[in-house]
Amino acid sequence: MSIPHYKQLHQLLKQQILTGTFQEGALLPSENELCATHHITRATVRQALDELVKEKLIYKHRGKGSVVSQQRKSLGLLSFKGFSEVVGASHTSVKTEILHKPTIQLWPEDFFYPLSEQEIEVGCIYLERLRLADNHPVMLEYTYIPTSDLSGFLEYNLGKDSLFETLHVHYNLDIINVEQDIRAIVADKNTADQLGLMTGAPILHIYRRYGTNRADFYIYSSLYCNTTHYALSNSFDS
Repeated sequence: MSIPHYKQLHQLLKQQILTGTFQEGALLPSENELCATHHITRATVRQALDELVKEKLIYKHRGKGSVVSQQRKSLGLLSFKGFSEVVGASHTSVKTEILHKPTIQLWPEDFFYPLSEQEIEVGCIYLERLRLADNHPVMLEYTYIPTSDLSGFLEYNLGKDSLFETLHVHYNLDIINVEQDIRAIVADKNTADQLGLMTGAPILHIYRRYGTNRADFYIYSSLYCNTTHYALSNSFDS
């Protein structure tokens, strides 16, 4: 099924805005220029621009044209890559604070994903971390890892070292996919305090189950995301 022409132009201009080709305050090419460049009608161009206005990526200025709006920086936190990898790659300063050191414990009752009998039997390694970008708290992370074949894991410093890199280097364990459930909620007092927000502020709550190269071995996370300073994003390759 072919993508409508207005949608193609919308996606192209959106990508150019988000990647900085057209920066804040810049004028987009005029409607006439876009018509000539892309060989489409003025109505099609206007439909694409209207989509950008709805997304607050541009605004119309009478006598000037389409102006790029102020943009929040975007973090690729919807990727299944590790926090340090996706945020650090954008040259953003990253920091991790350990709120609860890794400990071995039973799985919580009414866990947010179904667990196998084997997972329940071996228990989990549990840890809490606060992730910061440019000293802004952006993610409160609760992680649960089955204890199977992870001898010595508690000794590693996950405030300094990447969790995924630690699993890769020391246990030959790699993340290959992720299942995630994303919901908009309001922050309770504890979550708000950790993320530097007011109680009741809107945040994103993400449940994740990471698949690995080890059969039936999953890593689970419950994430609370503060989008005040950064939008969350990701791109997918076809």
